[in-house]
Amino acid sequence: MAECVNDSDAESAISYGDYVVLKRGDVFKSVQVENKKKVIFEKQWFFLDNAVGQLYGTMFEIEAGGSLKPKAVKRAGDSLGYDITDLYYCLCIDLFSRRLFHFSAVIDSKEAGQDNRHIVDDGRSQKLTRDDIETLKEQGLKGQEIVQQLIDNSTTFKDKTEFAQAKYIKKKKKKYESDITVLKPSTRLLAMMYHGREPGKICHLRYDTLAQILTLGNIHAGSKIIVFETCAGLVLGSVMERMGGFGSVIQMYPGGGPTRAGMESFGFPSHFHETLHEFPLCKVNALLAGTLDLSEKDTDSQANGSRIGGSDSSQETSGVSEEKNSEPQSMEVSVDPQEEMKRAEREKLREQRAQDKKVKMEEKRKKLASATALLEGRNADGLVIASRFHPCPVLMGLLKFVAPSRPFVVYCQYREPLIECYTKLREQGGAISLRLTDSWLRHYQVLPNRTHPVLLMSGGGGYLLSGTTVATDAAKARNQHKSEEPAAKRLKLDEISSSCDSSAKAVSVV
Repeated sequence: MAECVNDSDAESAISYGDYVVLKRGDVFKSVQVENKKKVIFEKQWFFLDNAVGQLYGTMFEIEAGGSLKPKAVKRAGDSLGYDITDLYYCLCIDLFSRRLFHFSAVIDSKEAGQDNRHIVDDGRSQKLTRDDIETLKEQGLKGQEIVQQLIDNSTTFKDKTEFAQAKYIKKKKKKYESDITVLKPSTRLLAMMYHGREPGKICHLRYDTLAQILTLGNIHAGSKIIVFETCAGLVLGSVMERMGGFGSVIQMYPGGGPTRAGMESFGFPSHFHETLHEFPLCKVNALLAGTLDLSEKDTDSQANGSRIGGSDSSQETSGVSEEKNSEPQSMEVSVDPQEEMKRAEREKLREQRAQDKKVKMEEKRKKLASATALLEGRNADGLVIASRFHPCPVLMGLLKFVAPSRPFVVYCQYREPLIECYTKLREQGGAISLRLTDSWLRHYQVLPNRTHPVLLMSGGGGYLLSGTTVATDAAKARNQHKSEEPAAKRLKLDEISSSCDSSAKAVSVV
């Protein structure tokens, strides 16, 4: 039992080489912990060396010189501090610290007005100037002490209401306090980080929409999932995290190579990467047609290498001929040994580059062969598409690799491309339970006597098209059965009409 506790503590401790998420207020940033590396975050610079060995979720205070100091949080009404060593405090520390600071500041003020009608914002209510605040910083005062000085030197703070005082304290705390929290990367944190800092890189994919993608795609351990995304690897990393290192993930990528910046920020262990495979989107048609040649890339590289080698050999022969021609003229001049050494180093470097390129091409061929073996079975357990390209041709091509009765989900920032996909699937068949949905999210402020929706909210979280694959052969059989029904009805009508004609002739004879 003790060994399990020690292992869990080791996994939850920060170490060199780990990817971490820095949090300050509502701002996030993903960095890698390196020795003596300067990190710039929210206009402040510091080093993460002192964070090594501490637990994830620890709040640090930035001191002079860029060093970090673990901050001990005090309980309300208690003079004793405690270190953040419990998972519960790791999860609730932000909310707890906000309430604690709010209550302590309001208690220190002791006075509050009834309303703000007599307060005039003329810029003269604060006695401290900018130079005075800089002097306080140079004296070594911490952020909370500076905020308290601003409260004591404000002529209108006591006349404000309790709610206005809390807003003033929150604003000044955000400006002058230099506390950061080091968190372990997760899908929610990285999705919030990308959506807040660079939403264009992830096609404006919101974190609640990403959660719906993972749910509708039925992502779980032990499954085989095909992923095509241009969201900086965020969707790919989310799928790998949900699968937990069990199963297979096949990344379809456009262009020369896959983009995995977001996936690398998760900091997965090595066995997670063994489940990841890659396949170029430009070879999908060749794989479906059965004309994919795995040695084609190698032959091209060999041809390029032969061209390069030929050019090098031609240059060498030309150089040798020039040397031969110049030999009679420079027989008396001795050969410089330094030039010979440089020439030998250049040849050695050229051979090393050619060898490295050959090894890389062999690794790429092996990866392509492994991904091809997974796709040839056409028994994938799910399909996830989230890209800036038009999803219709990609969806129609990749659905052929998914087994029947498996879910698929397509994300797009706009509705019209998904409507086209919906219409195409209804016409072509092969999918049921088609649903086109949009996600809507709004934050609420939950505080005593002032609970209300947040005024600023996201305008849209994109659209999702989801469904379930079915066997196309059964659908064709049903269509053929339906087409035969009118023929049987026509035969019966012909029999009725012929009998009616014979009876009519009999009546006319009588």
